[in-house]
Amino acid sequence: MSGHLTAALAAAERGWHVFPLRPGTKRPALHGEKACTGTGPCVGGHRKWEQRATTDPDRIRAAWSRAPFNVGIATGPSGLVVVDLDTPEHKGSSDAPCGAATFAALCERAGHPVPDTYRARTASGGQHLYFTAPDGVRLANTAGTVAASVDTRAWGGYVVAAGSTTPAGGYEALCGAVAVALPRWLHTILQPAPVRPVGPLRLPAVDGSRAALAALEAECAVVAMAPDGVRNSTLNRCAFKVGRFVAWGDLPRHVAEEAFQAAGEAIGLTAAECRTTIRSALNSSQRTARPREAA
Repeated sequence: MSGHLTAALAAAERGWHVFPLRPGTKRPALHGEKACTGTGPCVGGHRKWEQRATTDPDRIRAAWSRAPFNVGIATGPSGLVVVDLDTPEHKGSSDAPCGAATFAALCERAGHPVPDTYRARTASGGQHLYFTAPDGVRLANTAGTVAASVDTRAWGGYVVAAGSTTPAGGYEALCGAVAVALPRWLHTILQPAPVRPVGPLRLPAVDGSRAALAALEAECAVVAMAPDGVRNSTLNRCAFKVGRFVAWGDLPRHVAEEAFQAAGEAIGLTAAECRTTIRSALNSSQRTARPREAA
């Protein structure tokens, strides 16, 4: 039995849903929607990797008999939340923060030790911390919401399982026999704010110039219409556009922050994610804003 098949079966025995990745890579080996012939597993419509991931030993043996596929674990169907601690090298800059260090600092501020759970080392030298997701909760992937260089994988995401190999190195289980429950304090950070009914934005009529308030209202409306997958980037872009009015003194910063915070949370972004994005966008906009007369 090959090492990759062994790794796939071992993950499935834990109840984790696996699917093949191209040999030596982190890319799914399954066909994409454009290449779908509508046959086999897709006879009722195209099925993506998250839908086709399985714990069935017979299906796993059949798939891995074709090639030495790496092993992907679909975190959502597996009931997992995986915390991905990146290294500066993985981020492409020696100045980037170390995910393990920032996560440890976050745990310390929360008054808890770094959780002792199933942990794997990635090919780049980072770490994956596996947690079981709370019942009845559908968490999504995040990037930088928890802390700098700390991402998470849940529904819509996958991780490369221990036992997989790439030219950069292998994925190896480090410690922790089982994945423990996601800590409550970490769940609080990851839990999206409840979607609120989106009504007309009410802004103070005297707190800012007419043009600044009109721009703020227009950009908040754009955020409210942002589709899933680009909500955070839309919030960043819209806040950046309004930042020039803050730089010119036409709009108090707290008014812009509160309006964008409400708009971001209303579409399901977490409060922490909104604060980080808005702060970064406004800071950048204020630094780079051209003088009013040159705008």
